[in-house]
Amino acid sequence: MTTAIHGGAGSATGTSTSGRKSGRSSSKKAEWSATEAIKSLILEEGLRPGDPLPTESALCEQLGVSRSSVREAIRTLASLDIVEVRHGRGTFVGALSLDPLVNGLIFRAKSDAHEDLRTLREVLEVRIALDLSVAERLSDEYEGTEDHELADLVATMTDKALAGELFAEEDRAFHHLLLSKVDNTLVSELVTAFWTIHTEVQPHLGVAPGADIIETARAHGAMLSAVQSGDAAAYRDAVHAHYAPLQRAVDRARRAQEAE
Repeated sequence: MTTAIHGGAGSATGTSTSGRKSGRSSSKKAEWSATEAIKSLILEEGLRPGDPLPTESALCEQLGVSRSSVREAIRTLASLDIVEVRHGRGTFVGALSLDPLVNGLIFRAKSDAHEDLRTLREVLEVRIALDLSVAERLSDEYEGTEDHELADLVATMTDKALAGELFAEEDRAFHHLLLSKVDNTLVSELVTAFWTIHTEVQPHLGVAPGADIIETARAHGAMLSAVQSGDAAAYRDAVHAHYAPLQRAVDRARRAQEAE
């Protein structure tokens, strides 16, 4: 397979303003073209995460672009987790994770922290929607079963809440494990991604969970009991109960901002 780009490696000369703008435009076009060409190469070659990419020199020759364009393209793709640069070893196909989405939304949430906490409120809404979307499937999968690992996580969360302690890691593990029986990798990854955004951002915005974290901990137990009983409606009620304290915490923070 040969993916070539024509006209991307040229450089503008001269001292005029239009010449400099033309040069910058040509450079950006070459970088964009190289980025798209490397993405096409990965797809056309059927490369998977962890597979090696051609060397920088080979990419320059194969794509018909300059070394600087390839380097900029690699940097761009690395920021998107499409490629991974392993120093001293080469460049490989990246994990194709949701990390760029997570990092972007964390920054976005922090940027509107002193306005109306809009992004954090929307992250909560998305978390609720994702959990509700799998109600029937979870109820079908878990009905009539017992899961001691999930039950242990619920017990630990409840004990920590009663002791006034937070339980972030147990919460993450619970949601990840609960969804493990749902044959939808993207839903599981999105749940984890939005959990990460929420958990990372909330403390930095002064949004304290409040004393009602006990309610949140016990709601996990209600979610588990509901799916094991095959009761999708009860699971949905438990999901709303799970997020109610978090929503109240955000509302308290918004009212405090408005009062300032």
